[in-house]
Amino acid sequence: MTSPVAMGPRAPSSVDEVLALLRAGGGRATASRRVLLEVLFESGDHRSVEDLTAAVQARAPDVHLSTIYRNLEELERLGVLVHTHLGHGPATYQLASSAHSHLVCERCGRRFEAPEELFAGLAAEASRRYGFTIDPHHFSVLGRCASCARSTRTATTTKGR
Repeated sequence: MTSPVAMGPRAPSSVDEVLALLRAGGGRATASRRVLLEVLFESGDHRSVEDLTAAVQARAPDVHLSTIYRNLEELERLGVLVHTHLGHGPATYQLASSAHSHLVCERCGRRFEAPEELFAGLAAEASRRYGFTIDPHHFSVLGRCASCARSTRTATTTKGR
C-alpha cells in the first residue's frame, strides 16, 4: 500500500515537518526521534539499522537499539521512510521523498538507481494480470553489471577453448 505522505503533494522536507506530522497523528516528538530524523535528513543515503544506531548513539548514547527500531517502524508507517532490500545485505532505510528503485550486481555489489519508468511495464502487467501493486522501492533487482557480465562471458569463452 502506498502511503499518503509519500504520495501527497509534498513529502515532509525537514525534521520539524516530520515531528509536526507525528504530533498531528497523536505521536510524540521525542528527543530520540529528533536525533534519528536529523541523521536521516543529513545522510540522504541508504542506511542500515546498524549505521543509523551508531550515528544516533554518537549524538545521544542513551538511545537504545529497540528505540531505533520502534521509531523506524513508526516513521515507515507514516510514510516518512521506506526500507529497501539491496541484494543480500541488511535492509536499508531512507526518506520516502528520495526513494528510488535499484539494480544491484550480485557479483561485485555495484548499485544503480533505476528510473521509475523502468518498472512501469512490469507494474502495469502485474496489476492487469493479478490486481497486484508493485512497490519498486522495497526491493532491488539482482543481476550482473556490464563489467561483471563481460568478464563472465570472457571466462566462459576462455574456459571452453
